[in-house]
Amino acid sequence: METTKTEVKCDKEMEELIKRLPQHNCRWLKGTFILYKYQDFWCLENVLKEIISAQQSFKARSNDVFLCSYPKSGTTWLKALVFSIITRENFVKSMSPLLTTLPHDCIPSIGRANLHQIQQYQNKSCFTTPISTHIPHHSLPESILTSNCKMVYIYRNMKDVIVSYYHFVREMSKLSMEDAPFEEAFDEFYHGISYFGSYVNHILGYRKASLERPKMFHLIKYEDMKSNPTNNVKRLAEFIGHPFTIEEEKAGVIENIIKLCSFENLSNLEVNKSGSSKIFPVGNRLYFRKAEVGDWKNYFTDEMSEKIDKLIDEKLSGTGLVLK
Repeated sequence: METTKTEVKCDKEMEELIKRLPQHNCRWLKGTFILYKYQDFWCLENVLKEIISAQQSFKARSNDVFLCSYPKSGTTWLKALVFSIITRENFVKSMSPLLTTLPHDCIPSIGRANLHQIQQYQNKSCFTTPISTHIPHHSLPESILTSNCKMVYIYRNMKDVIVSYYHFVREMSKLSMEDAPFEEAFDEFYHGISYFGSYVNHILGYRKASLERPKMFHLIKYEDMKSNPTNNVKRLAEFIGHPFTIEEEKAGVIENIIKLCSFENLSNLEVNKSGSSKIFPVGNRLYFRKAEVGDWKNYFTDEMSEKIDKLIDEKLSGTGLVLK
């Protein structure tokens, strides 16, 4: 796997670099989605430019916490929870920015368009600076890889990720289910041709890094968070350096945060029903579809399910990660 960070001196050089990369036109999206392969993962051109720029100029700080994930594996929920944990002393329940702002706009993501914003964000006096990313571990900016920054990685049942990814990208491309066959989307995802590449490789990269530096990583399974949110939110707060006090626990602060960040609450807010993200040019509603565990059963054939089970058994056996 080639992981050398490419030096690009100007936009023209970046354009030339991208032109030389392997391309894939997602047939199920009728030409609306062209992916470029860079450092062994697929990505959209505009996002790839941001990644290359970040690799060259992003400077991590010791008090940064990176919220890492593959797209559609629980990112929105994780951002909302971490933002609420860190800012809980600044707002009463009725005044949280999450009531009027998309979680993705509360915590910045690594990218060229956000580098200045992140630098300002890092310079604030708060102890913890959360920053999110979908970038595979091996392609993160060098300053992150060589720092003592903490990383939270959320992962999810691969089958539900496929379904969620399918609907998000399909609606982003303004295509109906009839015009964008799920079977074709499944086939491409199965072969690792999707936004940020192979889901299995993405997980394995962060898993390997967590074994090498266990104190720097906190892995969360989406389904575990759903089944036992209180304990998982408590552990998350401890890891990022904002533990709850006994008084806060007795006062129901953890439960209030869980309720505030719940799918039921956030999806029914006006900003998330009709607003648009400041960062990504899509309606906020696309980030709140179902958030259900097991929705894949409404889309998978038996053959599809067996193929994913076999892939997971081959690639993830012995890792302790359960994605079925």
